Amino acid sequence: MDINLFDFHLPSECIAQKPLKNRQDSKMMVVNRNNDTIEHKNFCDIIDYLNKDDVLVLNNTRVISARIKGINIESNGKMEMLLVRNVKDNIWEIMCKPGKRALIGKKFLFGDGKLEIEIIDIKDDGNRIAEFKFNGNIYEILNEIGEVPLPPYIKEKLNDSERYQTVYSDKIGSIAAPTAGLHFTDNLLNEIKLKGIKIVYITLHVGLGTFMPVKVNDLNEHKMHSEYYEIKKEVVDIINVAKKNGNRVISVGTTTMRTLETVASKSDDGLLFESYGYTDIFIKPGYNFKIVDSLITNFHLPKSTLLILISAFYDRNKILDAYSEAILNGYRFFSFGDSMFII
Repeated sequence: MDINLFDFHLPSECIAQKPLKNRQDSKMMVVNRNNDTIEHKNFCDIIDYLNKDDVLVLNNTRVISARIKGINIESNGKMEMLLVRNVKDNIWEIMCKPGKRALIGKKFLFGDGKLEIEIIDIKDDGNRIAEFKFNGNIYEILNEIGEVPLPPYIKEKLNDSERYQTVYSDKIGSIAAPTAGLHFTDNLLNEIKLKGIKIVYITLHVGLGTFMPVKVNDLNEHKMHSEYYEIKKEVVDIINVAKKNGNRVISVGTTTMRTLETVASKSDDGLLFESYGYTDIFIKPGYNFKIVDSLITNFHLPKSTLLILISAFYDRNKILDAYSEAILNGYRFFSFGDSMFII
């Protein structure tokens, strides 16, 4: 399948540069796959579309302060690094700017010496493998010396970094937010619980690949990025019971969907089991969904794996038509943008 089938023109003014004052005030496009209809609502109306005994599944990952700025110990030259993932213990994969100065053996200081980083390897893709040296808790140090990395299409400074975290973020490890969840408030989640909807949490640590456009023409040649996930037994049990009873499983975000479908794809009966590890599942048209019945998501980049995923969940042409309607109706796109509920 040709990647150009998932291209569309998006005016730059449609890209949301900052979050709304109130999270749940974003617009919500409700796309009904059964009758091919579209409704225009606000996100706070989501509760009207949820039924008792539905299961709402959210990704509780938390974005780390992964962008840090420091100096070369030898030359005192400036260096900016972006943490990509924790490989093991104090070994991290990172991106460096300028990369030409991040040679094997070079050492850098950050936060007035709170963190020292030594380059120990260079990957084929140009990312570095580095050893971190510090005293204390690395995540507390990063919160002191670093900043939450925003996607490259957001040009405005974010005054409150918590607005790039979900209100239920808990498990530290992402370098990007699971943005479909940014619309929820504590009050809205409480209202949803009171209606009899079950709320459960999985974890998938979002990596850089979420922003990466597909660079090959043939989707079969695209290598998906790998991300760490966890799904616990108590969550598995609730979701499996819902599937057996015919109740809906509603995924909040594509990261949640990828986690659920990854685990179900490994089981003989298409249900879930307690699991953790890495997933590089690439969901594209033709995929047979096993767990997810409905999806809450944002509006995605052209030629992205996320747009391909939601096209697999519904229909490519109808999704692109919905995107065209969203543009005409002033919807805000990408991380701080509005939402789509595909039912």
